[in-house]
Amino acid sequence: MPNHLEDFVAAQMQKHPISGLSLAVVGEGKIAQTLCFGFTDQTGKSPVSASTLFQAASVSKCLAALAALRLVDQGQLSLDADVNSKLQSWKIPANQFLKQEQVTLRRLLCHNAGITVHGFSGYVAGLPIPTLEQIFNGTPPANNPAIRVDAIPGANPRYSGGGYVVLQQLLMDVLDRPFPELMQSLVLHPLGMSSSTFDQPLHPSLLSNAATGHSQSGKPILGGAHLYPEMAAAGLWTTPSDLARFVIGVQQSFTAQSDSILSLKIAREMLTPQAARFGLGPTIVGNGNTLQFLHSGRNAGFDAVLVASVETGKGVVIMINANADPKALNSILKVVINEFH
Repeated sequence: MPNHLEDFVAAQMQKHPISGLSLAVVGEGKIAQTLCFGFTDQTGKSPVSASTLFQAASVSKCLAALAALRLVDQGQLSLDADVNSKLQSWKIPANQFLKQEQVTLRRLLCHNAGITVHGFSGYVAGLPIPTLEQIFNGTPPANNPAIRVDAIPGANPRYSGGGYVVLQQLLMDVLDRPFPELMQSLVLHPLGMSSSTFDQPLHPSLLSNAATGHSQSGKPILGGAHLYPEMAAAGLWTTPSDLARFVIGVQQSFTAQSDSILSLKIAREMLTPQAARFGLGPTIVGNGNTLQFLHSGRNAGFDAVLVASVETGKGVVIMINANADPKALNSILKVVINEFH
């Protein structure tokens, strides 16, 4: 590792403060480099390693989208059908915004379904955890407002974690399986993401390998890592190396090197801007040789960012166990990108 990179990351971690950082660099269809800095908690006894688990926060949406797109490939879902035709346990309540347009899978994935609730704050371990129905209706112990359609679907894109909770229910109803189980089958196992799970709470056997989240002031999150029953929106525990495997799978599908995860057609749909810069899961910037897909996320005590190029087959994933100033993570990202070309 170049000394100037190590020195820069260390300085940023001390300044903001960031207890621990882990990153993976993708190049030529493989994980080219993993780098780890700092510690899993404030005691300084357990250094961050490539196998340390972090919460991926909203980066989880990319994997949930991939699961849905695999079902499109298999003919079990349609991108443009009314999702209420497949929802069983709960349905999107009818209102005036749904008289002419409907909520479709495509609109859910690209944040253009007119659905409320931007994001979720999670739940302190040990306190009551709401069911999905309580989350949809905004009733206790859910801590979010009701998830509803309050704009004409397809009219104006607006980032919506609530839409991805609808997606979570849709996948569970179509496959009649718990969400962590179907994600393991559709995405995590096929991509070789053996260190990843959507289990909420984290299985006790994995707790010793999980980083402790910290606030922007550097203090540990009270009560430990928050629980996120909104799993499709924010529930993934993973490592940068495992997210790099997701990057590689999408890159290889898009460039027709492999169709084991997605067909070429659906991979191209995934990485095509559908509404503003939103693709089907990731955000899309550039085009042709400059096409990139990316996503960032923040849960209580954890930040993450994923940026990948399609044509060059390169990418970077950075995860930290802190809610640092976003400028800090962006500056580290830029230095890493420059260092590894």
